[in-house]
Amino acid sequence: MMPDALRQNRYQMKRCFQRYVSKGRKLMKNQQLMEELEKSLDDKVDKEKLVEGFLGYIICSTQEAVVLPPFVAFAVRLNPGIWEFVKVHSDDLSVEGITPSDYLKLKETLYHDASIHDSPIWAKQDDNYQLEVDFGAVDLSTPHLTLPSSIGNGLQFISKFMSSKLQSDKPESSKPLLDYLLTLNHRGEKLMVSDTMDTMSKLQTALLLAEVFVSGLPKDTPYLKLEQRFQEWGLEKGWGDNAERCKETLNCLSEVLEAPDPANMEKFFSRVPSIFNIVVFSIHGYFGQEKVLGLPDTGGQVVYILDQVRAMEEELLQRIKQQGLNVTPKILVLTRLIPDAKGTKCNVEIEPVEHTKHSNIVRVPFKSQDGKDLRHWVSRFDIYPYLERYAQDATAKILKILEGKPDLIIGNYTDGNLVASLVSSKLGVTQGTIAHALEKTKYEDSDVKWREMDQKYHFSCQFTADMIAMNTSDFIVTSTYQEIAGSKEKPGQYEQHYAFTMPGLCRFATGINVFDPKFNIAAPGADQSIYFPFTQKKNRLTHLHPQIEELLYSKGDTDEHIGHLADRSKPILFSMARLDKVKNITGLVEWYGQNKKLRELANLVVVAGLLDASQSGDREEIEEINKMHELIDRFQLKGHIRWIRAQTDRVRNGELYRCIADTKGAFVQPALYEAFGLTVIEAMNCGLPTLATNQGGPAEIIVDGVSGFHVNPTNGDEAGAKIADFFQKCKEDVSYWNKLSTAALQRIYECYTWKIYATRVLNMGSTYAFWKTLNKEERQAKQCYLQMFYNLQFRNLSCRLAHCRCRPGRAAPTGLTAQSPAAPPAAPATRSTCSPLHSVAAPAARSARLPLRSVVTPTARCAGAPPARRSGPRLLSFSIFFKTKLREYSSIFHQK
Repeated sequence: MMPDALRQNRYQMKRCFQRYVSKGRKLMKNQQLMEELEKSLDDKVDKEKLVEGFLGYIICSTQEAVVLPPFVAFAVRLNPGIWEFVKVHSDDLSVEGITPSDYLKLKETLYHDASIHDSPIWAKQDDNYQLEVDFGAVDLSTPHLTLPSSIGNGLQFISKFMSSKLQSDKPESSKPLLDYLLTLNHRGEKLMVSDTMDTMSKLQTALLLAEVFVSGLPKDTPYLKLEQRFQEWGLEKGWGDNAERCKETLNCLSEVLEAPDPANMEKFFSRVPSIFNIVVFSIHGYFGQEKVLGLPDTGGQVVYILDQVRAMEEELLQRIKQQGLNVTPKILVLTRLIPDAKGTKCNVEIEPVEHTKHSNIVRVPFKSQDGKDLRHWVSRFDIYPYLERYAQDATAKILKILEGKPDLIIGNYTDGNLVASLVSSKLGVTQGTIAHALEKTKYEDSDVKWREMDQKYHFSCQFTADMIAMNTSDFIVTSTYQEIAGSKEKPGQYEQHYAFTMPGLCRFATGINVFDPKFNIAAPGADQSIYFPFTQKKNRLTHLHPQIEELLYSKGDTDEHIGHLADRSKPILFSMARLDKVKNITGLVEWYGQNKKLRELANLVVVAGLLDASQSGDREEIEEINKMHELIDRFQLKGHIRWIRAQTDRVRNGELYRCIADTKGAFVQPALYEAFGLTVIEAMNCGLPTLATNQGGPAEIIVDGVSGFHVNPTNGDEAGAKIADFFQKCKEDVSYWNKLSTAALQRIYECYTWKIYATRVLNMGSTYAFWKTLNKEERQAKQCYLQMFYNLQFRNLSCRLAHCRCRPGRAAPTGLTAQSPAAPPAAPATRSTCSPLHSVAAPAARSARLPLRSVVTPTARCAGAPPARRSGPRLLSFSIFFKTKLREYSSIFHQK
């Protein structure tokens, strides 16, 4: 496409490319490319023709370009998930398609000078010595989606694929399904089919006899009256609690065996009794049910998980009852035990989850090198050296409490997802992961500039852990399409992990492919017993109104709030979030301060973080606290703003939303990026008109101009004007506010409830468990590859972090020997030699061997296309890694 476009506009494009290369080597973003394109043209007509033409479309679709005179390499995103990489010679405009790997090598050359100092031996300018990881090369046999519009519909896709795989003229083609059913049991008690059911003909006969039998019975006949006849035919309990339910399940399986189709396949697995015990990992921060929100690293994720657990337990209890089983499900939320708990219950080992019957928070401590419990909080950025030992201790705790293995493990955020990967691999359990937020997308160019940020954020560990967890997981739960594949203009969180590099450390030729069927969208809701419309007067918590009145309107600064509202007649513009850069609360205050009209129309109330920087131990929060004080003083906002410290009482927060609605106010979520936006859901549940960032999930939650408004957080003037315009319209037309409030509630009821979420996630757990067994052989090479990557890369990085974080009087985390990058390997006696991913591959998988004489890497292709084998002899990057490590240690040995 690009060669044709260049030929059609050769003269203009030569001028444009000369501008691109005129300032030497650099990385150009899309906006810079478009600006230089426009500047290269003098004639207005030519400019419009070129920019609006096909070449303008290509440049507009380019996310970035690497300029290495005389070449310019483009990363072109034609559609969500579909990328092409091309290299153009600026003199003759010749075009060459290149692989993602080749593009990343060119990109690395821009950063070699910055990264070469203190780099390991394999990080020299010769790219043959940089570790290259290509997960796509060992994932060739996995079927992938092909259309951008189908991304996130993994459950539907695998149901179609399994249907086609089971569909055949030969009855034995369905044998894998029978084999799976034969594995179903609860604590050794067989479910659905007995061990005598060893052939498909026996199963089909039993289904026919059972269907005829139950058809002649009253619908409400209890299963106990059917059990004896079922067992005579080789059928065990689990089909249903009465004749009607049993008939439906029997018929569903019969149709799957006779003529498989996706709808019946998904319906059948939703009825299969395969999930009773679930483990959820959420490790960082202060995980608790009260007095934790607003503490460092503690925010919406805690609320999400607690609501998730309640919804899943309710759904499990309903399913188990309908299956006719007398089984008590258990859900364990594994988090960290923190002895210095700051007044929370984070030092309590086992805590029941409120409003549940069988769910508990289980806290396992981090261990120091001497085996003692680590007492203090650890930032989510510094947590990685503790995770391997934590996974081992958590596994032992899980097996003890459940008296066996769980049926499903769900991880949350990077640390929880990595531990979930380690534990699920160890136990052979189906694994789901939920990112909540991927830090690589929060900090621009944090991959190529990882070295600059590593001392503060340790992205080398985090990005590596993310890639391991994503690729190990059986399914990935996301809240929105944007989280996976973004929009037409911008890549999604996961899509930005398709191909990237950390110069001097690791190059991901293929990291994660958003066309992988493991991606699924399941939007959460809000607890509607807490977040209900302000119009439900009978349910309003009026006893809290004096407290809320004090919180919003009392005069004078205290430890709880700063600033006051001089004019109480104005509506309130309200926001509530953690106080960090990405949540952008300081950005909101700046928009408000700069917009005189907005200040005249509304008061501003923000609930965020601490008020005194000396009380915070979080680096980012300290910076944002200081910035808040500076903005309030600069714009003289006292009398217009109320800054309230973080509030941890969810019940009172729910009534606070409703009190804001009483003032005819609005909620604003100004984040630079928000993966989902629970506060948006909460506010809309309360009937509060909402304006939220257009970067991430809120852009899907809100239909712009119908159920709320999108604001651009990168353009403060525009955002402030849009908010002011909303309040102006409300002032002119009283019904306008009510219209937005009603539309917000309607949107919630249609799409965002926990019931819908729990049903979908449990369906994923059941269906992917079979998918996993159906593709067991295809997964073996990738699991071995992941095991090797964990042992040779992540362990080394977390070991360095342990060394960096150690201070006098503070021991390194156990399970890892603190050593500098230049230190020789630790002696076998002090360093564990067994991998926590050792059992990631079954015995058969361990006999598999990865090719060590040639590397499998993608050629120039779209992201969704299957990789092809690179021609020409070349050693696998891991083989090079082994050799260079040996050279490094050998060199150190000889120096000594």
